[in-house]
Amino acid sequence: MTLATTATASGLGEFIDASPSPFHVVATVARTLDDAGYRRVYEDQPWEPATGRHYVIRGGSLVAWNGASAVDGDPAGGFRIVGGHTDSPNLRVKQNPDRVVAGVGTVALEPYGGAWLNSWLDRDLGLSGRLAHRVGDSVAHTLVHVTEPVLRVPQLAIHLSEDRKGVHPDPQRHLDGIWSIGDRLPDVLGWVAEYAGVDPSTVLGWELMTHDVSPSRLVGPDEALLSAPRLDNQGTCYTGLRALLDADDPVNTTVLALFDHEEVGSGSERGAASDLLSSILERIVLSLNGDRADYLRSLASSICVSGDMAHATHPGHVERHEPGHRIAIDGGPVLKVNQNLRYASDAVGEAVFALACETAGVPLQRYVHRADLPCGSTIGPITAARTGIITVDVGAPQLAMHSARELMGAEDVWMYSAALQAFFRSE
Repeated sequence: MTLATTATASGLGEFIDASPSPFHVVATVARTLDDAGYRRVYEDQPWEPATGRHYVIRGGSLVAWNGASAVDGDPAGGFRIVGGHTDSPNLRVKQNPDRVVAGVGTVALEPYGGAWLNSWLDRDLGLSGRLAHRVGDSVAHTLVHVTEPVLRVPQLAIHLSEDRKGVHPDPQRHLDGIWSIGDRLPDVLGWVAEYAGVDPSTVLGWELMTHDVSPSRLVGPDEALLSAPRLDNQGTCYTGLRALLDADDPVNTTVLALFDHEEVGSGSERGAASDLLSSILERIVLSLNGDRADYLRSLASSICVSGDMAHATHPGHVERHEPGHRIAIDGGPVLKVNQNLRYASDAVGEAVFALACETAGVPLQRYVHRADLPCGSTIGPITAARTGIITVDVGAPQLAMHSARELMGAEDVWMYSAALQAFFRSE
């Protein structure tokens, strides 16, 4: 059978356009959860029995769960977890960003994660993120989403290139964004604060980043492709969210864990290498009158799907892919395996996800990276090592991964979400 799913390619495009930064991803997910009857709880406060629908926010990370099935169940019952990440490679604003070079006001930018730097040249860029500012005797946080094109990083003219084959941008010298003309310092932070309705003199800290302001689009004569920024990994954030909501009243407690900082190694207070997931799972068990032993038992009967995007076979670079593992756009969800544990999948996890795809009525593809190329990684190995939970790495196929603009098949959106929904419903 094919499971009904509310995930669509146009819905993913709308989600991405509303979410230019990890903090906006969290805000977008939280609004949807609120509308679905989920209630936010706070880590610094006591929790009532976590038998309903709840979520926790820690900066640019969010963990949501539906614990309804545990009302009459064992506090050591297992979890079905879908993990993903909220961050994407981009260019981020330095702490002292204002520069004037050759009579041009520029903003100093620094690459975040493995950004494909050439793709950020000659694009209309906005700014997003959050400001920390003083309000009386306390500190408040305000989201920033500048939708207008206010920055541009220009490519060098071909006539000035040494070999006329293009320039590989130096991350220190070639990526500052043009902001204004003239010798007056641009005062980016002050402008952004006023744009967000914050007194610039009260700003104490900030995390600001650039984004392509062009909206997501369905492209092709039959609109079979989704062209959008940040498909890696908002594709999982969106489809995982829809799967969580569509899999209402599951057998096990279902968890959606979306982490910040995956693109830079997850080593932060809110990354997958932190205590965020494990502490929340333990508190769920404790809130049901379980103890530490119950918590450890629950981990032993839990399964995690680490969701990230997967490499579709590029039609112009077929030779860069493993010959025996071609991955088709609109070919269905992808199971990712790496013998050197860049992905966490093992035979047990592989079987679980294969059965989920079978239940959802969608095809399954299996990805292996070329042995002579370095393989990327995910939150999967980190989550497995941090919690001891069986973890399987999966994704949806896409092209142009880590580019400022990426591409995927429209049909893959609902198929990916349907497979995740089937996993959430599994025993």
